[in-house]
Amino acid sequence: MKLTIERAALLKSLAHVQSVVERRNTIPILSNVKLEGEGSVLRLNATDMDLDFVEESPAHVSRAGATTVPAHTLYDIVRKLPDGSQVELDFSAEDGQVTLRSGRSKFSLACLPVDDFPALAGGDLPHSFTLAAAELKALIDRTRFAISTEETRYYLNGIYLHGASTPEGDVLRAAATDGHRLARVEITLPVGAAGLPGIIVPRKAVAEIRKLIDETDGEILISMSEAKIRFSFGDAVLTSKLIDGTFPDYERVIPANNDKILDVDVAAFAASVDRVSAISTEKSRAIKLSLDRGSVRLSASSPENGTAEEEIEADYQASPLEIGFNSRYLMDILGQIEGGVARFAMADAASPTVVRDLAHGGAIYVLMPMRV
Repeated sequence: MKLTIERAALLKSLAHVQSVVERRNTIPILSNVKLEGEGSVLRLNATDMDLDFVEESPAHVSRAGATTVPAHTLYDIVRKLPDGSQVELDFSAEDGQVTLRSGRSKFSLACLPVDDFPALAGGDLPHSFTLAAAELKALIDRTRFAISTEETRYYLNGIYLHGASTPEGDVLRAAATDGHRLARVEITLPVGAAGLPGIIVPRKAVAEIRKLIDETDGEILISMSEAKIRFSFGDAVLTSKLIDGTFPDYERVIPANNDKILDVDVAAFAASVDRVSAISTEKSRAIKLSLDRGSVRLSASSPENGTAEEEIEADYQASPLEIGFNSRYLMDILGQIEGGVARFAMADAASPTVVRDLAHGGAIYVLMPMRV
């Protein structure tokens, strides 16, 4: 294999593929990126056996071929080359090395056999539909903060995607929960998504997809089976295994009859929570809300730091209520609300609270209170 490629194009693709490669690998081939020069493209492929990423970059290929080289080493070299430079990659099977030349720089990198590189991307994916980048971004951003990091409850370590029927029509739902908070967002069911299996997209795949969305503004083709999901972004294709588990029936924890309604200005409330929580302990992050007609009093205390209190105006007409929350969880939810007003529906100090974005009817958040 011998080819020439612009540094900027190579760096962009390497930045994508190397983030899939784990820093510590017990299987040497998984530390490598597969390079395949053919026609007028260089195809890069990296995998960690759960996630597979392929991207094509325009290149001048003078001799077709393929090999694998250490992903992070190659990325570091290309990142440090001068802007605007041309990179020549030359692989000779006889000495088993790739020679990289750019300007006056020359590097020789050890290779591993391309036949050892695992193939993950194949297989039949019967369900396919397209989503606008902005829609997929909204589904991820409004739910990913609630993904559990507790490995023992592995079935919560991702976003649950599934179809659902509502009085307004069929929808595509994304849901995530860690047992303390729940995020559920829905959009109109895309064409071709009928009969979709309920699937759990792993946390790492969600993070990689989210990075790619920032670089595209077109449509994304999503294909899936019950075991895999594939996202096609033009020249880049990300394939991921799905979490083999059953997501809990989260609808049961969304209360329908909470009758104490608080409407509050998001910006003022978030700023107030942020200030008052500065006094709470790092471990509990507890903050107390004392609700009365027309106002909310926020307070926090800790034996080490002292006390804090602040009052803001709010639309609340129900009977007085005192309720405690984890301030960080509260801030995470407030950060997802795009409109100016957040609506909290509460029953009492011990029951789940429902938070809605009045400007986005498809988003619902549930937050478990704390004892304070």
